[in-house]
Amino acid sequence: MDLMPILATLKRHKTAAGLIVLQVALTCAIVCNALFLIFQRIERMEAPSGIVENELLTLSVSSLTRTQDPDAITRMDLQALRALPGVKSVSLVNQIPYKDNFWATGIRLKPDSQEEGLGVANYMVAEGWLQTLGLKLVAGRDFAGEEYRNQSEMENDAKAGVSAVLINQALADKLFPGKSAVGESLYGGGGDQPSRIVGVVERLVSPQPGGTDSAQLYTLIQPIRQTFRGGVFLMRVEPGQRQAILNRAASELEKMQTRRVVREKNLFTDLREKYYRQDMNMAWLMGAVCIALLLVTAFGIVGLASFWVQQRTRMIGTRRALGATRGQILRYFQAENFLLTSLGLVLGMAAAYGISVLLMKNYELPRLPLFYLPVGAVTLFLLGQLAVLSPARRAAALPPVAALRS
Repeated sequence: MDLMPILATLKRHKTAAGLIVLQVALTCAIVCNALFLIFQRIERMEAPSGIVENELLTLSVSSLTRTQDPDAITRMDLQALRALPGVKSVSLVNQIPYKDNFWATGIRLKPDSQEEGLGVANYMVAEGWLQTLGLKLVAGRDFAGEEYRNQSEMENDAKAGVSAVLINQALADKLFPGKSAVGESLYGGGGDQPSRIVGVVERLVSPQPGGTDSAQLYTLIQPIRQTFRGGVFLMRVEPGQRQAILNRAASELEKMQTRRVVREKNLFTDLREKYYRQDMNMAWLMGAVCIALLLVTAFGIVGLASFWVQQRTRMIGTRRALGATRGQILRYFQAENFLLTSLGLVLGMAAAYGISVLLMKNYELPRLPLFYLPVGAVTLFLLGQLAVLSPARRAAALPPVAALRS
C-alpha cells in the first residue's frame, strides 16, 4: 500500500492519532520501569541466604525476674532442646536474618583508629552454630572450643575482644581481593586487639538483607556465647516435624523455669515470608498496573481502529472496487497502526530512560538497564498489531458494493 494515503488520513485525524501516540508513549515509559522494579523485587526475594531455612526453628525467651546465673540456665536450656526427638542440632545467636533486630559493627585492617571503618553485620554465635545454620565453609575452619567466650565476661571488660572470627565470602572478596582471607587480621568488632580470620563461609546474609549498605552485604561472625535473655535459640529439625517440635520446645523451656515466657517462636520460613511480604505486594501491585495500562492501550487502539473503519467505509469500498484485495486492506490498517505505535515507542523509550534517571537521583535506585527498552517496545508493538487485527479484518471483509452503497 502507498504510504502517502496513510499519512494524509492521519493528518486529517490529528487529535485521535496524537492520543494513541501519547497513550503508547506513556504505557511504554511506565511499563519499562515497572518491569525493572518488579524483577528487582523478585531477585531480592529469591536471593539465597546460605541457611537451611526449611529445617530451622527460632525461639526467644524473656525472664520475668532477675536471674542469678543466666549462663548456667542457658546451658541447661540447650541440653534440654538437644534431647528432644527430631532435633538435629541447637545453637544460640544474638540475631537472625529477616527480623527487625540488627547488630552491626565497624572493622579495619589496621590498628590506626583514624582509618575509616567498614560497617558489617555482627553475628555472635555459640557452639554448633555452623551445623545448625547449615552454612558452607569454603575456606579455613570453624571455631575451636577455647576460642569461645561468654557474653557476660565481655560485658565486664570494655576492651575485651575475641581471638578468632569468621567472615562471609562477600566480605573476604571486599577486604582481600585475589587472595585468601584465612590468617589475616581484623581490628574492631568490639575489641581493641586484632582478631584472626580462621574461616570463610560461602554465604550468610545480614539480619536485614536486600539493601546496598555495607552492613547489609558483609557479615562478621564472632565466637561469643549469648544467654537466653539476649539471644535467640536456633533449632535444626526434621522438616516434616517443624511445627510439632516448635510447640514442644516452647513448652519445655517454659516448664524448666516458671518465671519466664517464650516471647517468640517461629518457623524460619515464616520469618522470610513475612520479611518479603511488602516486596511481594509491591510486585503484584506494579504487575497489576502494567496489565491495566496494556489493556487500556489495547482497548484504545481497538476503539480508534473501529471508529476509523466506520468513517472510511466508502474509501474501503472504492479501493476494493479498484482492485484492492482483502490482504491489502488488512495491511493498510496494520501499517497505519505500525506508524502510530512506532512514534509512541520512540517517545516512550526516551521518557522511560528519563524517569529512570529521576528515580536514580531522588530515590537511589539503580539505572534502568537498556535491554528493558526493546523488551517493552516489542511487547507494545505486538499488542498494537493484535489490537488492530479485529477491526482491520472487519474492514477487509466489507463487500465493495455494500461499502460504496453505505
